[in-house]
Amino acid sequence: MNASFGDPVLPGFRPDPSVCRVGSDYYLVTSSFEWFPGLPVFHNRDLVHWRHVGSALDRPSQLDLDGCGPSRGLFAPTIRHHDGEFHLVCTLMDGPGHFVVTATGPAGPWSEPRWLEGDGFDPSLFFDDGDDGDDGEHGTRGGRAGTGGEGEGRGRAWFTAARVLDEAAGRTEIWMREYLPRERRLTGPEHVLWSGSRADARWPEAPHLYRIDDSYLLLTAEGGTEADHSVVAARAPRVTGRTRAPPAIPCCPPAAGPVTCTGHADLVRTPDGDWRAVLLGVRPGSALGRETFLAEVTWRDGRPAFSPVTLEDAPPRPPLHDDFSVLSADWSCLRTRRTPF
Repeated sequence: MNASFGDPVLPGFRPDPSVCRVGSDYYLVTSSFEWFPGLPVFHNRDLVHWRHVGSALDRPSQLDLDGCGPSRGLFAPTIRHHDGEFHLVCTLMDGPGHFVVTATGPAGPWSEPRWLEGDGFDPSLFFDDGDDGDDGEHGTRGGRAGTGGEGEGRGRAWFTAARVLDEAAGRTEIWMREYLPRERRLTGPEHVLWSGSRADARWPEAPHLYRIDDSYLLLTAEGGTEADHSVVAARAPRVTGRTRAPPAIPCCPPAAGPVTCTGHADLVRTPDGDWRAVLLGVRPGSALGRETFLAEVTWRDGRPAFSPVTLEDAPPRPPLHDDFSVLSADWSCLRTRRTPF
């Protein structure tokens, strides 16, 4: 895969990207806040030329966005594929909290939400399947199955999220519980995995777990979503992180430009064994807000490093045309629409 991506790969209001791979197909979802339909889902086979295939929340029966303030509502979804089914977790801010929806195909129909216990935001799922099979998104570096902490997590699924400890200081922590995919619920004890790369770390959030060779990698954002936004990682031999390996690994430090505020990343492995990261970024002076960018990921001694996020000549995009005989899925409206357009 060519390392020149034509960033941003999803321009204009596409924050908090999450990606998974199923065979040779990639699927991506972003936050949509108070806009409806909610949680747009995209597909491609090259991580660059994305096509909008639908939205996970497109029926009034699924979710009520009434009363959600500006930039509240649907925060930071994560999409994963396991055992022939897509699982998408998200948080409804100013609402009941975390939920999961499922579908056999990314275009839907997606299920009614199942609400999950626990406070916080930025939820994620990790299926410790223990191989590099067709799903392929969280396999092992180099294609070698790892021991996975003496089998503690192998064959199980885990839910992680961030929660606030001290909002004024920006102190948060990452917590985890086991997830039962068939029942779509959490079970077992809670584990606190992480509270930042240093004692004064601000806003550790956006957690994602991966099994890399014989240990587990926790990827998080830090610094808040403005100029200090960054990506860090930590490794542990056990999925619950009880014995931590070397502390924080800087993956993507705060960016000075031409793209700033980079962070909130998710990793994916290509069929060729290479690694990429989708992440949000901002073009200074642009009114388009947080957009989705793509970075190359390299490894040294188990430490991931992101290539700098730059602005390339974007591939040509077809002009949007709509005669409004049938409302295109590319349009959104504020909060839940209950009557046909």
